[in-house]
Amino acid sequence: MLMKDKSVVFDEEIASNYDNWLQTPVGRYIDGREKSLILDLIAPRGGERVLDVGCGTGDHLLLFRRKGCDVTGIDPSPAMLKLAAEKLGNRADFHLGYAEDLPFSDNEFDIVTLITSLEFTDDPDTAIAEAIRVCRGRVFIGVLNKYSCLGLSRRIRGARRPSIYNHARFFHIGELNAMIRNNLQGIRIRWGSVIFLPDGWYGFARRFEEAIPVMKNPFGAFFGLSFPVTFTYATIQQPILETVNIAAQTRQPAPGAVREMK
Repeated sequence: MLMKDKSVVFDEEIASNYDNWLQTPVGRYIDGREKSLILDLIAPRGGERVLDVGCGTGDHLLLFRRKGCDVTGIDPSPAMLKLAAEKLGNRADFHLGYAEDLPFSDNEFDIVTLITSLEFTDDPDTAIAEAIRVCRGRVFIGVLNKYSCLGLSRRIRGARRPSIYNHARFFHIGELNAMIRNNLQGIRIRWGSVIFLPDGWYGFARRFEEAIPVMKNPFGAFFGLSFPVTFTYATIQQPILETVNIAAQTRQPAPGAVREMK
């Protein structure tokens, strides 16, 4: 496992173990519940451009691709990106990089997602700000719940022996709301959670899990939040090549420095 400051970069063994877990009965069930919440909250449409920040082995990129979206993934782990490329080939665009410094222009994507990746960033607030910057439609954040039964068990497990959760920062709904509203005020945030039971219960208690209300429920192990992003102005990335005289008293931006979005 490689590190950049506090950010976690998963190695090949961890990447393979994650994919293997997704193939187990419990892994498939939990993954399906999470994906159902994701689709309910962001409703991707065919032709939309999706950026998955911390895309890992590309599992969620496949989900959006099957919905007809044009998908891009970025991750700090070469091992994760290698597995993702094996799954998607030329059906996705991949970038090596960090959530806090996205190499994309303002308003470039219709949907931007951070799905169980915010926990492993060095600066979650900056990661959210970057997701908002490159988005022109809606952002989805999916995280592990600090106060869920599963979240507590994983933290205890990490305290007893080495685990990827030793490096994870778990969140609660209040923290996430505060970080989002610190970057965008006055927006409507839709949220819900799934996975209310311990891992070992999903062989016999799935009906109980599915009977529990999902929306605005703070007790599930996986939180999902979505919110719209609407920009009035967007910066232009190209340098200004012409000399421009600006009357100081007008306090207007230099022509070409910004453009209004209709």
